Amino acid sequence: MIKQLHISNYALIDKLDIGFDDGLTIITGETGAGKSIILGALALILGDRADSKAIRDTSAKTVVEATFDISGYRLERLFKDNDIDWDEHECIVRRELSPNGRSRAFVNDTPLALNVLRELTTRLLDIHSQHSNMLLSQPAFQLSILDSIALNGELLEQYRNEYQSYRQAVKKLDETVQLMEQLRRDEDYIRFQLDQLQALQLQPDEDKQLEALQSKLSNITELKETMWTVENELNSEENSILDRLSAVAQRLEDAEGKLAEVEGMSSRVRSALIDLKDIAQSVGSITDTLNDDPAELARVDDRLNTIYALERKHNAQDVNRLIEIQQEYERQLGEIEHNDDIIEQLKATVEQSRSSAMTIAKRLSDRRHEAAQRFGKELLALATPLGLKNLAFEVDFNTTELSASGTDAVEFMMAFNKNQRPMPVKDTASGGEISRVMLCIKTIIARHMRLPSIIFDEVDTGVSGDVANMIGEMMADIARSIQVIAITHLPQVAANGMHHLRVYKTDNDVETLTRVERLDQEEHVMEIARMLSGKDLNQAAIDNAKSLIKHHNKQ
Repeated sequence: MIKQLHISNYALIDKLDIGFDDGLTIITGETGAGKSIILGALALILGDRADSKAIRDTSAKTVVEATFDISGYRLERLFKDNDIDWDEHECIVRRELSPNGRSRAFVNDTPLALNVLRELTTRLLDIHSQHSNMLLSQPAFQLSILDSIALNGELLEQYRNEYQSYRQAVKKLDETVQLMEQLRRDEDYIRFQLDQLQALQLQPDEDKQLEALQSKLSNITELKETMWTVENELNSEENSILDRLSAVAQRLEDAEGKLAEVEGMSSRVRSALIDLKDIAQSVGSITDTLNDDPAELARVDDRLNTIYALERKHNAQDVNRLIEIQQEYERQLGEIEHNDDIIEQLKATVEQSRSSAMTIAKRLSDRRHEAAQRFGKELLALATPLGLKNLAFEVDFNTTELSASGTDAVEFMMAFNKNQRPMPVKDTASGGEISRVMLCIKTIIARHMRLPSIIFDEVDTGVSGDVANMIGEMMADIARSIQVIAITHLPQVAANGMHHLRVYKTDNDVETLTRVERLDQEEHVMEIARMLSGKDLNQAAIDNAKSLIKHHNKQ
């Protein structure tokens, strides 16, 4: 429920703070006092489009902030999915309008996109006006009414999960069928490319190994000369490096007994001698293997040129990528050869998903049919005292293909006069009749499930007498389950209020401002008396007001 509303710098409001209670709160005031302005501010909280023309002082921003008690509402997932700080008891929604036309929305000081704001606040507050009566002619709204009465919330969520799985399975099947058709068209091309790759019998990193061998074979003369020079320097017959190091080791050995600082150096030199002798032998062995082989070089060149050509053709950076492409062609041909099995398996998955969704859709439909029967009876019982004694009502069900809401297409059929065949709502009812029907529907839904707080904006326009009494009592009945705020001009409705707010205008030296005052019991009586008598307030009107209030307090 909404607990507090703050409005600043909006239309005729400089600053306004309104507290709300549970039960039925009545809002009254003269035409033009500012009731619609307050509703406009609340509509901003619900995510309606902002209009910078409503900013009262263009040097400052407009702020509308509402505090809601969310105890018992299942909103934690929505908060966490959108990274909003979660408090199981309270949430604060704020909308800010800048003079430059920029609009920002916050929930618990977390900035939000308007679509997320709407998703949240429509679960907290429902503003019902004569304009919203048009919803009744929309099939989706009609179906949601039946789901509300049938308490289908959890079952609907389960169904939508199954339906989503079914749609994904259908999409996978369609995509695979298209892919298989394309593969079949490309089969000859794929086989040609695969044969070309398989004929090479490529090995991992083969290009790098061939490039190293090519470099060796191309430079064989230079390499042999280098190796011979190294071997000769290390181990020639005269004055070789090994001979000179051997002499150095011997001299160090002679000095070690006389000079402590050179102790151990001879052994280090001899260790180096061992390594150099091994290197000299290895270089000699390598030199023996370096033979000029033009035929091998030609083979390597040809092999590399073939590989390079394929790399360019397939836009591959190396042999390993060519091997991956070969494996992909092999996989594609495998799919072509086994496409019937793959398609049949996917079809089976689709049918299984469809069957699971249909099972839940059938349960939904059964519950909707049963709810429609109960709904019709309750609607007629509530509508008759509201002057709709000839109302006839039925729900026309048609079976459709699986959709996001199941397999039901519904149409509310109504007749408001005797001997009139029930027809779709949009073709039969007047505005006043639809208002009363919608009030009945809201009452029924409130009895079956927890709605958001609801604001009735002059839905009692055009009625009077006993019908007005019944509308007031019906709102009071709804208020036993949820918070109800009713803007009304009818004293019969206002008399049902547990709380009463009066909207009025006041003037100062430079401007006209909208104000709201909370009425105590005596003021509540006087306001209803004024609604009964107009400007000429008299004792008879006061007594009548007290009688109305006393009567409704007994209900």
